[in-house]
Amino acid sequence: MAWRYCGNQIKLWRTHAGVTREELGRAANYEPESVKSMEQGRRRPTLRLLEVADELCGAQGKLVAATEYLTPERFPARTQEFMTHEAEAIAIHWFETLLVPGLLQTEEYARELIGNSCPPLDDETVEARVAGRLQRQERLRHSPTVLFAFVIYEAALRTLVGGGATMRRQLRHLVEVGRLRNVVIQVLPADRVAYPGLSGPLVLLENADHEQFAYVEGQETGALYADPLKVSTLAQRHGMIRMQALSAEESALFIMRVAEEL
Repeated sequence: MAWRYCGNQIKLWRTHAGVTREELGRAANYEPESVKSMEQGRRRPTLRLLEVADELCGAQGKLVAATEYLTPERFPARTQEFMTHEAEAIAIHWFETLLVPGLLQTEEYARELIGNSCPPLDDETVEARVAGRLQRQERLRHSPTVLFAFVIYEAALRTLVGGGATMRRQLRHLVEVGRLRNVVIQVLPADRVAYPGLSGPLVLLENADHEQFAYVEGQETGALYADPLKVSTLAQRHGMIRMQALSAEESALFIMRVAEEL
């Protein structure tokens, strides 16, 4: 929305000043189609375009002032409410099926995932989102009284994000983080058909007021539930999944075996 509003302002100032899209593009060293994309909010307006448009259209700093509102979001819109609750949680129970949970990803693994988003993200957004993911992980070590419990389906350990070397480093990182006294990491082997887990990943959260939340995410959607009935249903599923998973000790050995096989 910020891109669209800013782009519309550029167009309004340009039209009012009698400047054509082609003239603005030449002055800013952009093709007219690129200027059009930024005016329509399909592409984030760059600082260079804002500065050139501001001077060319006599906006007296009004267009350049939009810069601070165009900083890339550190998290996708669908996850922002979840991130707020995650940061306040005293207990997090996370089940993941195809990917290593974000709180456990190495920078290399996270950058590979975020950098290969579809549609592609610009470099600044990639950097902002990688930084945001790494910052979330600080709670693992700096909040020793917060419980983090993860169950990871075997497929996530064998999905070669970034190739074999990247995955070996990622798997060793899992074992290292699993040694923290407030972190439990379990593996659900593929040969243990935990039917509740086949419905996809889920996260359960509890805050300091002992309010319970559940979060599920799809391709382009994310839903945070506070309704007790919905949370209870997802908690029951998670309980069944966890009962069928390996113990923490068995899981660490399993992860190391997978790393050696890569």
